[in-house]
Amino acid sequence: MTIDLSSVPPHLLAELRAARPVLWANPHRSAQAGVQTVVDGRAISLADVRGAQARFDRFRPLLARLFPELRDDGGRIESPLLAAPHMQRALGLAPAHGTLWIKADHGLPVAGSIKARGGIHEVLEFAESLALEHGLVTRDGDYGVLADAPARALFGRYQVAVGSTGNLGLSIGVMASALGFRAAVHMSADAKAWKKARLRARGVAVIEHAGDYAAAVAAGRREAEADPTCHFVDDERSMSLMLGYSAAALHLRDQFEAAAVRVDATHPLFVYLPCGVGGAPAGIAFGLRQLYGPHVHAFFAEPTQSPCFLVEMLVHGASVYDFGLTNRTEADGLAVPQASELAAEAMAPLLAGVCTVADDTLFLDLHRLRESEGLRIEPSAAAGFSGPQMLTQSDAGRTYLRRHGLDAVMAQATHLVWTTGGLFVPPEEYARFAERGATLAGPARDAVPAVCRREPG
Repeated sequence: MTIDLSSVPPHLLAELRAARPVLWANPHRSAQAGVQTVVDGRAISLADVRGAQARFDRFRPLLARLFPELRDDGGRIESPLLAAPHMQRALGLAPAHGTLWIKADHGLPVAGSIKARGGIHEVLEFAESLALEHGLVTRDGDYGVLADAPARALFGRYQVAVGSTGNLGLSIGVMASALGFRAAVHMSADAKAWKKARLRARGVAVIEHAGDYAAAVAAGRREAEADPTCHFVDDERSMSLMLGYSAAALHLRDQFEAAAVRVDATHPLFVYLPCGVGGAPAGIAFGLRQLYGPHVHAFFAEPTQSPCFLVEMLVHGASVYDFGLTNRTEADGLAVPQASELAAEAMAPLLAGVCTVADDTLFLDLHRLRESEGLRIEPSAAAGFSGPQMLTQSDAGRTYLRRHGLDAVMAQATHLVWTTGGLFVPPEEYARFAERGATLAGPARDAVPAVCRREPG
């Protein structure tokens, strides 16, 4: 089927086709405080965000039993909020334009990426439904018993499957296998070898496909439809995934309060979220909008060769291939040709915009982050660091700020870059990333402030 691109402004179309970085502002973003979000015919609200968090809380005793790294925190899967003054200087973000912070999901325990939120939530929701149905727990009971033999025998009768480029597969596979489910991950050709090896070491079946992310998802979905004992985690269509991500907003609110960070009309919040198929950033953006209304401005960040969410926002049903792009990028978690329609529907009135980023910039910012703040991330996790400069320095960004009446309050703004993966990247793989970034930085790397190295706690 031929996709009609005539509605795309000619200049923007030319920039996208040439794979040049752009910032696009959503003309349909609502500035109203209370915007009802309806997705696939279902209205969702802050109550759904809280419901997802309540599920995580019910499972904390079990998670503490299953994963030693969670015991000190009572089974909570969370990441720190980090001030980033040195990275702010490295990026050239002037104090007159606000303050840079990092939400360090690249260090999330258990799965090592943002996918620990949505992926683990959906596995827990499926496990909970089975356990309640078979009388193994009550909602106010001790979910720690789900680590015992009766629960594992029940879960072992079922399979949990997913299609993934890597990080979602890790979160699903690790959680499902830990509970005793049979786990299968359908992985695309661009998935990293180390991620496949890590899954296999956990006893997860890895099914490799020659095609891209969409082909892996389609293959997994077909196999699951033929097996009544298989629960397929559908990254393109799952409300459970999106709501699992949304729960991050509640903990972030507590972290902001502890750090004395205000979010209101005179203290706007700009959030920059790496985007693949769209479920994770859409869930987080939705959750934040429930808490902060129009004072949060969520921008998604995508590779220039894989801007699937921007493409969907411009032309419903389009893929990056329709724009003549390759969908080839070193940011494997973002190598998605077509966005989730569910996520796009949720974001239509809420999303501030999308920026696209060249692969070289991902590696340069990965290097800058290591040198300035001592943080190790994977390339896809660096996508958001281009956002603040594009917002404050580009014509499109300045127009956005002016249109929303934000020019006068930018000195009090918070810029939050959400890093999404990297904890389990093998040292030799990270060394390759760092070398490429340092080469791109060239002599300028000496001007980047060096500080004591730190890893997220």
